[in-house]
Amino acid sequence: MSHQLLHEVYRYPSLSQSDLEKIMAQHKRISFPKHKHLLKAGQMANAYYIIESGLVRSYLYDFNDNEITTDFILEGEIANEVASLFQRIPTKIYMQALTDVTAWKIDFDIFQELFLSIPALTEWGRAWMTTQLVLCKKRATEMITDSAAQRYAQLMKEKPQIIQLAPLKHVASYLGVTDTSLSRIRKEFALSR
Repeated sequence: MSHQLLHEVYRYPSLSQSDLEKIMAQHKRISFPKHKHLLKAGQMANAYYIIESGLVRSYLYDFNDNEITTDFILEGEIANEVASLFQRIPTKIYMQALTDVTAWKIDFDIFQELFLSIPALTEWGRAWMTTQLVLCKKRATEMITDSAAQRYAQLMKEKPQIIQLAPLKHVASYLGVTDTSLSRIRKEFALSR
């Protein structure tokens, strides 16, 4: 499972099998119990994690001290606080295991060594960052242009595991609605199916 997962995450045309083996050898399998933080505000990210199983949530606090869920990271995805990791600055983001989580960790210093010694990994990194930027822009646009019901339907279509695994208050926060509104949207969605 682990070898296949890492192989899938690092799939890129110019990465050779020997490149992949070097990269995969530098990952360490790690577990986080439910509610454990992978990262807290004020810390500097010194690693990123490829999620093998479980669900991770990213969140922060707004100017009124309300907890706002900004992302969910599922199996096969990378839990990474990019600004902190690559700009070497403290983060404002919290990353927390919402379930028991098994992940593959790679430390920043090791990643940098690989990044500098394997040119194809630089290309992979650029492609990954581009994809993340597109997804971030898509989410920002949908938060403005789509109704809460449309955002819920899209989440159900694209990542139903989040609805199944995450507490509703976190899903509501992620969708930008109250718990009450989300309950109403869920009922309407269920009736329309």
